[in-house]
Amino acid sequence: MKARIGSRRHHVPALLIGTMLAGACAPAWGQALPTDVPATAPTTTVPVPDTVSGTITRINVTGSQRLEPDTVRSYVKLRPGEAYNRESLDQALKDLFATELFADATIRADAGGVITIEVRENPVINRIVLEGNKRLKEDKIRPEIRLAPRQIFTRSKVRADVARIIELYRRQGRFAAVVEPKMVQLDQNRVDIVFEITEGDKSKVRQINILGNTKFSAGELRSEMATKQSRFFRFFSSSDTYDPDRLAYDQGKLRQFYLTNGYADFRVISAIAELTPDKRDFIITYVVEEGERYKFGEVEAESDIRDFKAEMVKRLIPMKTGDWYDAKRVEDTVDSITQSAGLFGYAFAQVEPQFRRDPEARTMSLTFQVAEAPRVYVERIDINGNTITQDKVVRREFRLQEGDAFNSFLVKRSQDRINSLGYFQEKLEVKQSQGSAPDRVILTTNLEEKPTGELQLSAGYSSLERFIINASITQRNFRGKGQTLRASVDYSAYSKSIQLGFTEPYLFDRNIAIGGDIFRRDLNSFNFVNRDRNTTYSQVTTGFQIRVGVPLTEYWQAQARYGLSFDDVTLDKYRFYLDGQCSPLLAGRYLCDALGKRTTSSIGYSLVFNNLNNVLRPSKGQRFAIHQDFAGLGGSVKYLRNRIEGAKYWGVGGGFIFSVQGEGGYIMPLEKGAAGVDPIRLVDRFYLGEPQMRGFDIRGIGPRVKRYPLDITTTPGTPILITDKNQVTDDAIGGRYYYMARAELEIPLGSGARDMGLRPSVFVDAGAVWGVKAPTPILNENGINIPVRDSAGNPLYSDGTATGSTTLPVRQDGTANPPLTQFISPFREIFYGDTLKPRVSVGFGVNWNSPFGPFRIDIAKALLKEPGDDTKLFTFNVGTQF
Repeated sequence: MKARIGSRRHHVPALLIGTMLAGACAPAWGQALPTDVPATAPTTTVPVPDTVSGTITRINVTGSQRLEPDTVRSYVKLRPGEAYNRESLDQALKDLFATELFADATIRADAGGVITIEVRENPVINRIVLEGNKRLKEDKIRPEIRLAPRQIFTRSKVRADVARIIELYRRQGRFAAVVEPKMVQLDQNRVDIVFEITEGDKSKVRQINILGNTKFSAGELRSEMATKQSRFFRFFSSSDTYDPDRLAYDQGKLRQFYLTNGYADFRVISAIAELTPDKRDFIITYVVEEGERYKFGEVEAESDIRDFKAEMVKRLIPMKTGDWYDAKRVEDTVDSITQSAGLFGYAFAQVEPQFRRDPEARTMSLTFQVAEAPRVYVERIDINGNTITQDKVVRREFRLQEGDAFNSFLVKRSQDRINSLGYFQEKLEVKQSQGSAPDRVILTTNLEEKPTGELQLSAGYSSLERFIINASITQRNFRGKGQTLRASVDYSAYSKSIQLGFTEPYLFDRNIAIGGDIFRRDLNSFNFVNRDRNTTYSQVTTGFQIRVGVPLTEYWQAQARYGLSFDDVTLDKYRFYLDGQCSPLLAGRYLCDALGKRTTSSIGYSLVFNNLNNVLRPSKGQRFAIHQDFAGLGGSVKYLRNRIEGAKYWGVGGGFIFSVQGEGGYIMPLEKGAAGVDPIRLVDRFYLGEPQMRGFDIRGIGPRVKRYPLDITTTPGTPILITDKNQVTDDAIGGRYYYMARAELEIPLGSGARDMGLRPSVFVDAGAVWGVKAPTPILNENGINIPVRDSAGNPLYSDGTATGSTTLPVRQDGTANPPLTQFISPFREIFYGDTLKPRVSVGFGVNWNSPFGPFRIDIAKALLKEPGDDTKLFTFNVGTQF
């Protein structure tokens, strides 16, 4: 007797459409793999007599290639010596298909109890190919695909991978995306799986309908949502693409908006997103029920904590009876009470607002109930995620230690100090969790380190300066110990400098900061004459400075410093000297006065108050500092430099951050200078301009001397002042006094812009620098202005206040002045800008944490300026991080 039970390959055509016929040897290319086939193919039982039964004597396996016969036998429950019947053979066949290892299988019951299992194995995957994916790159899709080379092909895995790929596209808003799997058969029972992808366009939100709203317009409600209607001006935004997660978020935003405005019964009845027939757009419809508007009724407080009485809780409640109900104020009050309880050591204080609604009076009375809680102590501080930064660098910023009584204020302060290090990603939190006992708390800080190195590098070529190279490198977390190491090099034809610095914030693990810098600067100051850039004076400075800082309190710090530098200011003798001496006629009195070698030995101190919540990007708090430096501890320069500065930041709601900053200074000479010479050197004075004052050029504000050429050819005898900016010599000479103030508002952007690190702001800057003596008029030994002769030998001169004269100045003995030994083009010098009147600029700028590093761009317009000031509309700065 011979009986055959099997599917008769009914499942094979449904899956492969003839690509795997028994004995076929020619490959089939690009054949579709339907994804709607069930995981286990249905079996068809061949009608046989009900008397198919007996005892199994042997089980034979044929057709297996990779799998051992014993492995195939293990998949079925048939065993030699056991009875079999039609039902057990049918179940064995189902068990084989359930493994998804076989393309086909049959079971025969032969005479003598011999059971033969004939199988054809599923092919092995050779490779996975993606085609048609342009918007999503392979590195985004590959991790989602579970199929892999050298795996056994199964239909369920194909279906799952198709679903995963489609889900990826839906997250991008491409709901029209289609993925068609195809299989290419190879020799040795191998196949290539090809996913042909049709991406389609992003599915936009064509329209947002709101039904049931009478208190607020649909436009007002749509403005509260994160999802926006598709409009042509939103081509840079992704807020108009459909996102089901955003749909749920918008329902919460609607509820929050109504509850904030007093509508305590508001609810969203339904939110439906319908895909248009062309699968290009969505139409979203919200059905809402607004309810009535409520006011606060009686507002009470109760506390079961002995040290945190109800009277104290009541003082923390801002709302009063009769105020419009506001769920956000209730939530903020709960947070405020919880934090205040934490100040008393109750980390797990439970604050529950008990609501009592009166629909008839339309009032919402509530009681803030503070449940009894044990005083809590810090059991353990866990720090996770710091792979580079040493553990002690983070721990020393904690204001709490293990075993201390819990204090929420100190936890918040610890969090702010860790954020201020700048070593970790923003929004770091110190989380609290239950310890081993009810009165124990575990503080956990999960860190995500970010690059702390900054590299700025620029190079270029100028016809004036030839090659220009600027490079600086700073590592603010050197060796993971919180140390700061910095180096910078600047090189061009007009400036060369090198500076090295190091700071140890915790000397010998004590809260004492020490650091130092060594530097050499070779600066050639310059101006423009007749469109040519000319060096005026050269200043070579070599020196060092050491610093030390100690905390006085949590927010006050004292700093001390000592510096020693050697300056040598020189002028080109060929261009600016006459008869072996610096000529004020050629260089200007202010430059001649600055010449010489000087040694500056200075000692100084600073008192600093700082309670900013983040030193690098503050949003709340203030900083105030006083600085004084005394030069005269040896050396040849004597002065007292005084500076004061302050800043305050407010979070004004909605993510806006408003700040005001101000500073000012005065440098006082401690010795008298020579007659007619300012005792404060040109290189020691205050200067103001870019980058401190946006809207003005470098050193563009304050006292300056401009030398204007005189045209003597147009109207002989009456020189004409040439005011062409490219022909005027412009030298800033600084001042003894300065002040500067700034008000700035940082504007929040959407989540996409925040993820890109964009932080725009608008600002107003104001400031001035003043307080130097006007340069001494250029006089000869007889007190008469030194003459300047033209090419014909006619004398011309300027006294700085009047136009040039052709009268020949004479000596006191009546004899004429001898002609100069070289020709000098006639000019007039005018002194500008020595006034405390404020210069004011307004503008906007953007900070961007770009892939290349921090980038800042500012566009500012000078509203108030004084004659002589140099303005500048556009500035930017860029660096990189590592």
